[in-house]
Amino acid sequence: MKQMFAAIMMSLFALSAHAQCPPKADLVETAISAGQFNTLVAAVDAAGLVPTLKGPGPFTVLAPTDAAFAKLPAGTIDALLADIPTLTKILTYHVIPGEFSAKNLAKLGKVMTVQGQEVEITVRGGKLFLNDSEVVMSNIKTSNGIIQVIDTVLLPK
Repeated sequence: MKQMFAAIMMSLFALSAHAQCPPKADLVETAISAGQFNTLVAAVDAAGLVPTLKGPGPFTVLAPTDAAFAKLPAGTIDALLADIPTLTKILTYHVIPGEFSAKNLAKLGKVMTVQGQEVEITVRGGKLFLNDSEVVMSNIKTSNGIIQVIDTVLLPK
C-alpha cells in the first residue's frame, strides 16, 4: 500500500511539474533565439510588428534568414528601414494567417498573405518553393504559430 501511495504521489508530482513548464516561445522569441534571423527581427521591430507577432495568432511566418537578406542589392535594407510603409508591405507578405505545415502548404498551390497578395507554392525536385524561394527548414513550431525558413526574401508585386 505504501508503494502504491508513493507511486501515485510521484505521478502527481511529475504531472504537476510538467504543467508548470513554461510554454513554447512565441514567433518573435523563437526567431531571436535561433540566431539566424537578426535582420528579420530588426525589420519586424522597426515596422512595429512585434506586438502582432507576439499575439495569439496563429500565424505562419515565411522567415528569410540573414543570408537571404544578404542577397538583396547593397543598400536595400537601409532603404527599407527608412521607408516603413514599404517595409511593412514586404514583411506582411511573409505572414500567412493560420498555421500551415510544409506538407499542408504543398497541397495548396497558392496562399493569401496578411499583406493581401498571394504567394505561389510549388514542389520541384521534392523541394518546397514559395514563389522562387526554397523552404530550407520547415515546421518550427511556436506557441502562436509556425515558422517556415526560406532562402530568399519574398517581394510582393
